[in-house]
Amino acid sequence: MWHSLAAFILKRRFTLLALLLAITVYMGIEASKVTLSYDFTSAIPTNNPKYQEYKSFLNKFGEDGNVMVVGVQTDAFFNPSFFKAYNTLVRSLEKSAAVENVFSVPSAINLYKDTTTNTLQSIRLVTTDSVEDVARIAATFLNLPFYKGFLYNPTTHTYLMALTLNKERINSKERSAIVAGITTLVDSFSAQQHIAVHYSGLPYIRTITADRVQDEMRLFLILSLVLTATILIVFFRSFVAVAISMLVVGIGVIWSVGTIHLCGYHISILTALIPPLIVVIGIPNCVYFLNKYHTSYQTTANKHQSLLQMVDKMGIVTLFTNLTAAIGFGVFFFTKSAILKEFGLVAGINILAIFFISLIIIPVLLSFVAPPNPKHTNYLESPRMQKMLDILTVWVFHHRKMIYAITTALCLVAVAGIVQLKNVGYIVDDLPKNDPLYLDLKFFETNFKGVMPLEIVVDTKRKNGAISLDMMQKMDELVTELQQMPEIGHALCITEGIKFAKQAYYDGDSSNYAVPSMFDAAFLQPYLKTKKSDTATSGKASIFQKLVQSFVDSTKQQTRISISMADVGSARLPILLDSIKPLTYAIFDSTKYKLTFTGTSVVFLEGTTFIINSLRDSLILSFIMIFACMIMLFRSWRILLISVTVNIVPLMLTAGIMGWLGIAIKPSTVLVFSVALGITIDVTIRFLVNFKQELATHDEDIAMTVRRTIQDTGLSIIYTSLILIVGFGVFALSHFQGTQSLGYLTSLTLFLAMITNLTLQPAMLLWMEKVLKKKQAKKDFVSTGLHE
Repeated sequence: MWHSLAAFILKRRFTLLALLLAITVYMGIEASKVTLSYDFTSAIPTNNPKYQEYKSFLNKFGEDGNVMVVGVQTDAFFNPSFFKAYNTLVRSLEKSAAVENVFSVPSAINLYKDTTTNTLQSIRLVTTDSVEDVARIAATFLNLPFYKGFLYNPTTHTYLMALTLNKERINSKERSAIVAGITTLVDSFSAQQHIAVHYSGLPYIRTITADRVQDEMRLFLILSLVLTATILIVFFRSFVAVAISMLVVGIGVIWSVGTIHLCGYHISILTALIPPLIVVIGIPNCVYFLNKYHTSYQTTANKHQSLLQMVDKMGIVTLFTNLTAAIGFGVFFFTKSAILKEFGLVAGINILAIFFISLIIIPVLLSFVAPPNPKHTNYLESPRMQKMLDILTVWVFHHRKMIYAITTALCLVAVAGIVQLKNVGYIVDDLPKNDPLYLDLKFFETNFKGVMPLEIVVDTKRKNGAISLDMMQKMDELVTELQQMPEIGHALCITEGIKFAKQAYYDGDSSNYAVPSMFDAAFLQPYLKTKKSDTATSGKASIFQKLVQSFVDSTKQQTRISISMADVGSARLPILLDSIKPLTYAIFDSTKYKLTFTGTSVVFLEGTTFIINSLRDSLILSFIMIFACMIMLFRSWRILLISVTVNIVPLMLTAGIMGWLGIAIKPSTVLVFSVALGITIDVTIRFLVNFKQELATHDEDIAMTVRRTIQDTGLSIIYTSLILIVGFGVFALSHFQGTQSLGYLTSLTLFLAMITNLTLQPAMLLWMEKVLKKKQAKKDFVSTGLHE
């Protein structure tokens, strides 16, 4: 079949090239339309209870992750020149189209009692661009406990500015320009005042992360192409071989990006890895084909016959190596996580596509160029490589027990490391500890106990129950308890607004910043009511009505407590939530109130846990599917046992090293195992297919066939493994520690797999020969006995 296919490809080469060109042009057009993804909730399925609770919260109260914060630390904040410049900055930011509100010291409001209309009126601390009496403004502001711990920390002299951004625009392709516009204004202020500024908040973190993903995709693609081209030059010493290989993977990259858009997906932190992965996985196809072409030509000296033999012998090998690699990635499609589904589908399709691209491009283009000269095939007789293969052969035939002993000892050490593995992740998990993004987040955690949102929704199960006096007292009690926890920062709820209103009712006396008593409530209530006629006349809602709209639903049955907390990580967060819930239920009787814990922090935790579990399940499915392919290919349980052992050992060793080095289990590190399995099995297939093909030519002599297979495949296995190791090693240059881990852990696994495939695998094949000889001897003995 493969011989006929090779003949067809060479006969129809012009038609096939034209077809490939047309598809590539179309895919290039689609690739030009691809955009970045800004959706973080796609990690979990839409039917997940935590996700549904979060969406229900958003529908009632609005977005919780569209606030960007800017912080400064200075004891000269209320110095007239500094404060005036800060006020100018606030005014400039308020004019930005995507900024809906700037909550800061100059734009903070004060409440006062209007006895004429029996309402509470609000006024900005700074009403104009010019600032006259900074001392008076400072005295007024510092007398408002509502803002303490929220807009400023008096102990550390730290001041915060919160920018509420338009959620549609900040989740669009405008995101980078919006954030850049804000930071340009703030950085200009920073330079003028010679003061450091700090940025954080989910919109900022996500934007910087998305921009880095885009930049790194380009960097990794360029580096992977350059490094693999360099290795190919060293290997083949042929410009033609390198050019053909680069063309194959170049077409594969275009197809992969085009597939992302055709599927309706966007570039995420995972799908951004696919183009460089296609380069890394596609190059071994080229090495296998070219190596076989050169060895055949060296034997036959006939270009056409060598091309036919190349496809005939290597077609089945590259098909199954690409198939198993596609399975290793494609199993992610069967998870319920949208981001993993996207990655798995696009990667799986394009890994198979790169097989068909290489199957057509390589023999067709080689048919147009001159046959290889001796300089291009010298690598086949490299003294250094031959010496290395001879050493491997000696070890396999004369030190098998040592190979088994070393493997067993390393596996035992690995098991000890595996039991030390911990499961933990952070919202800014992948950032190095010296990254400005990480340092700024820690700045806000130190001075304001964090900016990550946690929401507690209280359903009173009755209309208007959320604004009852009893409810106010319970919420205030809970907030007081929560703020005793070191990870919990400022908490904002309707109670804080009521306390602010009571202070205003008593002419701004800060000692009255407290939940009203029944006596206070009787006098204060008229000032909190909103007359529909007043709203209709003025066209504006009162300050209390705005607070009600933000923190209470339309029936006033449900209310929210919005908490800022530190990025404590996925290991600490469940413990923290478990300590918060008993406090909450002790105050709010579960028979009378329904409590929901949600927000970005909870969704992140659920997403991290869900992805890790999905990756674990996909790894199991990958094992089953890949080894089912091995059974189909070799139809031998002994071969299956050998291939399973040879590929599990590198994965075990990598997991053990992770445990000993304290590398945590998280989505990026779990991903290593499915990816590595799909690729390392390729080397096993390359060795075993050659073994199977050569076995018949050596009269079923396993020892001779093993010796010949090491010599025939060792060179290409070493070079393809080197290319894969270097290709994945490129990811170690990432800004993200998760991507770095994917890079060096996968490279480590591939290196270990290369060693096990060239030592443990042939040693176990010799063990198989020993077993078969014993079995045959037994049969012969029985047969002889019966004959006698």
